[in-house]
Amino acid sequence: MNAEDFRRHGHALVDWLADYHEGIAARPVQPPTRPGEVRALLPAAPPQDPEPFEACVADLDRVVAPNLTHWQHPRFFGYFPANALLAGVLGDLVSTGLGTIGLSWQSAPALTEVEEVVVDWLRQMVGLSDDWVGVIGDTASTGTLVALISARERATDYAFARGGLQAEPAPLVVYASAGSHSSVAKGAFLAGFGRENLRMVPLGDDHGMQPAALQAAIERDLADGLQPCAVAACVGGTATASIDPVRAVAEVARRYGLWLHVDAAMAGSAMILPECRWMWDGIEGADSLVINAHKWLGAPFDCSLYYVRDEQHLLRVMSTNPSFLQSSVDGQVRNLRDTGIPLGRRFRALKLWFLIREQGVSGLQARLRRDIENARALAAMVEATPGWTVVAPVHLQTVCIRHEPAGVEGEALDAYTRAWAEAVNRSGEGYLTPAAVDGRWMVRVSVGAPGTERDDVDAIWASIRRHAAASFAALR
Repeated sequence: MNAEDFRRHGHALVDWLADYHEGIAARPVQPPTRPGEVRALLPAAPPQDPEPFEACVADLDRVVAPNLTHWQHPRFFGYFPANALLAGVLGDLVSTGLGTIGLSWQSAPALTEVEEVVVDWLRQMVGLSDDWVGVIGDTASTGTLVALISARERATDYAFARGGLQAEPAPLVVYASAGSHSSVAKGAFLAGFGRENLRMVPLGDDHGMQPAALQAAIERDLADGLQPCAVAACVGGTATASIDPVRAVAEVARRYGLWLHVDAAMAGSAMILPECRWMWDGIEGADSLVINAHKWLGAPFDCSLYYVRDEQHLLRVMSTNPSFLQSSVDGQVRNLRDTGIPLGRRFRALKLWFLIREQGVSGLQARLRRDIENARALAAMVEATPGWTVVAPVHLQTVCIRHEPAGVEGEALDAYTRAWAEAVNRSGEGYLTPAAVDGRWMVRVSVGAPGTERDDVDAIWASIRRHAAASFAALR
């Protein structure tokens, strides 16, 4: 493909994507695809000879689009908002098309410095002090892993330079909110702490971590000769968008000299709204923080911002300096390879740069306020309907609901809850994700796709009630 071919096919693909977004509301949110059906549409062996690129574009309509769950659909209420706003899509296109790789400042000066500026823009947008320094990575999972490795090395006075954890006299312990994402546990395992040394701190009635329970767990481990190391709190927990009391947790962490990492992957975007910043009151007492700009803010996946208050510690833990990457300007610049796990980095900052400039802070704020208002409207409708309940506080855009018809309890209620949620998804009318909280199943309605308006919220509520009624009738 030469430049002229690229121009022609690129125009066709942009047209295809524009048509896809314009017409997405007419598609079923979840397709009726069965396991193996997509694979059956593809040849088992690669083509021996070149194919016309028009065939690739045609297969977007034949193979891909009919078999996707459409995350940008206005009636997608599953998981979390994964907003691929179109300015960010164009930023990703430019990033991929440039083909530059940030091995060092010298390998891509603009990549490094645009990232530095854009990350600092977001720091200002969410109200963090200038003590924080950040970088862009792929996901919160990676950011959490880096945080736990950093915590491990601070607690052991850089054991990685000696015998590692195997040479430590006492096992290190990590404490995590029971509302935290599974990536916290995975990060603790990958960082070498071991399953036996991860403590899940229970939540209170408000679904936030209990600081007293955290302190009690730390005291027990100290009495047993273990070494407390890190605390992972969350602002916007996975199941219910729960809010841990950051200030109180930070005080406990400070008292015992523990690293505090705050996972604000989804809810961090809401901190561009001054009225939401109470949710992470005390954040300046944390050591590290992750915000996924690809959740709710609008940047296409993947675009996760990891912030620390002690960059020198991060650099000491993560730096690599092979001879082939050294340059005469190293003393004057940041080499972002030294802030995380990968050596190379994509130009992810472009999509966030384009997005913030095209939307403006005011435009981003307006959309998030719309979503919070729509979530509160849904919660009010649920609470006003007999037999239905909202099972967790609605602080953001996630509404957790359950229907509890008379005579349906325990495991039968769990099965019923999952049945009506699956029925909604199968219908293509909307998409929801069930989850367990306090040992019982409920359904999360995550409001926040780019095109979701109040009539879409009304429509999903009508669909939920209709399919719940049909599922209940099937029980009788």
